[in-house]
Amino acid sequence: MTDKALIRAEATRLRGFFETKGAQVVEADILQPAGTLLDLYGEDIRGRAFVSHDPMRGEVMLRPDFTVPVVQMHMAEGAEPARYTYMGEVFRAQEQVAERAPEYFQVGYEVFDRDAPIDADAEVFALIRGALEPLSLRAATGDMGLLLAAVRGLKTTDRRKAALLRHIWRPRRFRALLDRFAGRAPLPEGREALLAKEDPMIDAGPQIGLRSAAEISERVDALREDAAAAAISTQEVELLDDLLALRESTSNVLEHLRDIAVDMPAIADAVDRLEARAEALVKRGVNVDTLDFEGSYGRTSMEYYDGFVFGFYAEARPDLPPVATGGRYDALTRVLGNQNGSGEIPAVGGVIRPELLLELGAGDKA
Repeated sequence: MTDKALIRAEATRLRGFFETKGAQVVEADILQPAGTLLDLYGEDIRGRAFVSHDPMRGEVMLRPDFTVPVVQMHMAEGAEPARYTYMGEVFRAQEQVAERAPEYFQVGYEVFDRDAPIDADAEVFALIRGALEPLSLRAATGDMGLLLAAVRGLKTTDRRKAALLRHIWRPRRFRALLDRFAGRAPLPEGREALLAKEDPMIDAGPQIGLRSAAEISERVDALREDAAAAAISTQEVELLDDLLALRESTSNVLEHLRDIAVDMPAIADAVDRLEARAEALVKRGVNVDTLDFEGSYGRTSMEYYDGFVFGFYAEARPDLPPVATGGRYDALTRVLGNQNGSGEIPAVGGVIRPELLLELGAGDKA
């Protein structure tokens, strides 16, 4: 294990790099109010965070990341455009990957700029790539905006689209729902019998739990409506599968995406943004002919990103997590803005794990 003092020194060096690029240094409390995070991510976050109770503040969490507190700070007192950098520890429970540390350092760079979002995407990616330059890392990119647009454009009910959008960051659940909505999989066990009853409360036994009989009946009516809806077409499912399976260079993928957009016009604007971003990246010295693009990238570990996403990996060390990750999170700022009345603030950012740079020898090369 790398000495924590060395990690802090490397983190300070990285933060200083971002300062020289015009970023303002900010801090975030280690204890964060749990309510905001639960509202954003749902109860699932309890399995990934350390939760406690403060007599005065109520339920709190050890800081699982910096993004939410930095967004809140900017909304409260920041001017636009703005660039921030920060460093510190984050805390994440690791029930399924025991060898990963539950506590580690992050150094981040965030840009809030509503006038030039495409240029901001390219700026963040290029700066983080520059900070990692001593290492030969593989960069992977994706665009959650493509998949979100594709789902919103499906010819199906709003309720079904909302369910798919809610689980887009949970690939197994998303696939199960898509197969069911496409008529490829049966209803969950017991649901058919329930829907066949004229009154679902007959023979239901004593009522327990928090839902009222009216709420249960309303939910059953919604399930009946869904069961009666037409199946999502085979063509649309296949187009979604094509989108998810994409794995090409950024320059090559654009032609493929244009072909998909002919039959799925809902993604046309997202494809235009991807093309504009590729041009912005080229202007910043990024070779998009060798830059990997993956249609599914960002679906399992970046649940608040809704646009451009990226990560940097040490291919010779598949045992290590990504050295850096980032992306656009406009939807997150929209939710937080609605909570405090400040409105949406388009934002993009990324984080680097300094201990991984030290493990890979970057500290000696910088």
